[in-house]
Amino acid sequence: MDDAPIRDQPLLTWTNVALAFSFVAFDAVLSSVYRLGISSSLISAAFRCTIQLTVMALVLESIFKTKNPYGVAGLALLLTLLGTLEIVANKCKRRHKYIFFSTFIAMFCAIVPVSVIGTRFGMSVVPFWTPESFIPVVGMLSGNSISAIVVSIDYVLKEFVENRDKIEVYLAFGASRLEACRPIAKQALRIALTPMISQMSVIGMISIPGAMTGSILGGASVQQAARLQMVLMFMISSVVVLSSIVATGFALMIVVDQEHRIRMDRIDSSKFIVWRYREQLFRKLGEVGSRVVDWIRDPLGKRGQIRLDGEQE
Repeated sequence: MDDAPIRDQPLLTWTNVALAFSFVAFDAVLSSVYRLGISSSLISAAFRCTIQLTVMALVLESIFKTKNPYGVAGLALLLTLLGTLEIVANKCKRRHKYIFFSTFIAMFCAIVPVSVIGTRFGMSVVPFWTPESFIPVVGMLSGNSISAIVVSIDYVLKEFVENRDKIEVYLAFGASRLEACRPIAKQALRIALTPMISQMSVIGMISIPGAMTGSILGGASVQQAARLQMVLMFMISSVVVLSSIVATGFALMIVVDQEHRIRMDRIDSSKFIVWRYREQLFRKLGEVGSRVVDWIRDPLGKRGQIRLDGEQE
């Protein structure tokens, strides 16, 4: 039975995508009816998903054809950079100084060794940089590490903003920054890693994960698909733990300096600088637009009416 030929996969068109999008549209309508306030977020996220996957498909198709190791390395680096930017710009409610560089280092130092070793020895792919295997693995590791890093950093910065007095008491009684921040780090990592641990504990029994589903749909045997999913889950858990620990450590070292002082000036609770400039740009465009509209309407407005009245007299 294992030697049965792989069945042909159905050809999906944009019509299939539009039909699937109707599910999201239905959820957006329900959100509007019940005034949940997430309809615009659902629609914008769906459009982002469509655009990003379309662009990624075009990029991957060219890299799969060329099989250039430098192209594979460049795309892996790009995925890590985009993951870092997503954390800093969109996900984190609060940011600390040097958050972009520290987050990139945390993701890079976790993703690169785990993806290389896991692809070569865990998945037995030779060479390890084979685009069809390596790039999806890097994307999967990057995507799963984002949520854990965001949760850990947000918790750490929230504790410094809301419970600064407790930490200052520890420091005042002679505790080092490591001793004063250890409870915060432990709790932040517990909260950040709980979803990953819960997912790994129920996988296979309650849910069939994406990689296993994709392998089965691609024609692989169920046993091979299950083993592949095991390898990927262990790689994901390793990257999530490593990246969260490094990102949390950087956050604590930056907010509490070498002199064991809490540096609240290094915490930024405002919107990301790009979005602030975007709001200023939209505000200026709105002002210019309103002036243009007033200028167009003016001949029919008060001054035009005054001129007409003067001419009649």
